[in-house]
Amino acid sequence: MTLLRASLDTDLPAITAIYAHHVLHGTGTFETEPPSVTDMATRRADVLSKGLPYLVAEDGGEVVGFAYGNWFKPRPAYRYSVEDSIYLAPGQQGKGLGRALLSELLARCEAVGIRKIMAIIGDSANAGSVGLHRALGFTLVGVVESCGWKMGAWRDIVIMQKTLGAGDTTPPLDAAPPSSSSSPSHL
Repeated sequence: MTLLRASLDTDLPAITAIYAHHVLHGTGTFETEPPSVTDMATRRADVLSKGLPYLVAEDGGEVVGFAYGNWFKPRPAYRYSVEDSIYLAPGQQGKGLGRALLSELLARCEAVGIRKIMAIIGDSANAGSVGLHRALGFTLVGVVESCGWKMGAWRDIVIMQKTLGAGDTTPPLDAAPPSSSSSPSHL
């Protein structure tokens, strides 16, 4: 039985190994050199410092996938918009694990106030990721053609999005109302 849970420091070697596989053998990420466990620990700490979820899927005591959301861009105005990342261990595709992880990530992102989640999918031929995101309600924003060179070929990125919660229909809970001094007095 697969357990979805918040990641722990002790999961970092497995997370690093899963990601390294995708760096070396796939086009879902445009990194070309696998990061170290220390690098992955720093990246995870950054996500958690923002109050965002970093999840793992565990099966039989083994981490078989991970997913997290991080600000789409580093500027504070983007703190309600995240980019998702999801990676499965080799041999874990096609079992519903990706769907379970991404569904849980969406729920946890919404619970912490995220309003927009984006998928920046490496390689337009990545039918599994595109299909997973589409199945969970993401819509296509566009394709940036031939923007990355990996594994001897130009690769596209597919940009998809999904609105969470109230989306842009209400301000975020922590948004300050405009001050009266900000409106022109001559109007």
